[in-house]
Amino acid sequence: MSPRLIRSLGEYREACDELRAQGQRVGLVPTLGALHQAHQALMRRAREVSERVVVTIFVNPTQFGPGEDFERYPRDLSADLASCEQAGVDLVFAPERSEIYPTGEATRVSVSRLTDGLCGPFRPGHFTGVATIVAKLFAATGACSAVFGRKDYQQLQVIQRMTRDLLLPVRIVEHPTLRDADGLATSSRNRYLSPAERQLALAIPRALGRVGQLFLSGERDAERLTRALVETLEPAGIRIEYAELASSHELRRIEQGSLAPGEAGAFIAARVGTTRLIDNLILGVDPPPGVAASVGPSSGTSA
Repeated sequence: MSPRLIRSLGEYREACDELRAQGQRVGLVPTLGALHQAHQALMRRAREVSERVVVTIFVNPTQFGPGEDFERYPRDLSADLASCEQAGVDLVFAPERSEIYPTGEATRVSVSRLTDGLCGPFRPGHFTGVATIVAKLFAATGACSAVFGRKDYQQLQVIQRMTRDLLLPVRIVEHPTLRDADGLATSSRNRYLSPAERQLALAIPRALGRVGQLFLSGERDAERLTRALVETLEPAGIRIEYAELASSHELRRIEQGSLAPGEAGAFIAARVGTTRLIDNLILGVDPPPGVAASVGPSSGTSA
């Protein structure tokens, strides 16, 4: 059955209120569109924690910086609706920009400290845009369980902190990173990669896999783990923005000391050609990614 498509903010809010009035829990999956198998995994997880699943599709302009890919970000509502139907979504909210950012709007939501490191310095204003749009979507949806993937780990921590700090009636549900068959974290931006660039990009999951295996083998020294991460990436011919260890909750950089399982993660951001990719591994929690010998995405849409 096709999901109900709503473009009006008022109609969307009423629809969510009606579901709750009927005693049905609402599961929310906020997206930028360009939906792929990882989004569908989030939708299925939302179904597990709620009776009704709603998906928002909105390419949010405030989280894209100057020179980023806002204009070329893939937009295909028909394909996205088909993906939602396949995953059993009940309702899709795909508003116009004016519904979310009305004329004269002047409010932004900012989360401090968590955004100081990792992607923060490389994407000024990005997390303010993320926090603002998610706060707006939470306000429009009302009480719900919202599902987010762990691939965008810093974003996940920002959203969790914002939700707690603003006392929002939303339960945040995490979902593990989904990977293509070759180990690359599934992302809408993977479609920008040429076959040769995709080969280069495999250094990212390979580096995380090496560090993860070292940790599982008993290595706990932060300096040695960081060295292994960087040494695996540097020969790959990609432009590294950062490759470091950071605390798993406060996201503070860790350069030395002994690490306990779950205490820290390995985090990478790199540009492969013109495409910026991010990935992470929480040490002792996430399974190290394995990189298959063959190159290419898993079956289905890779993005």
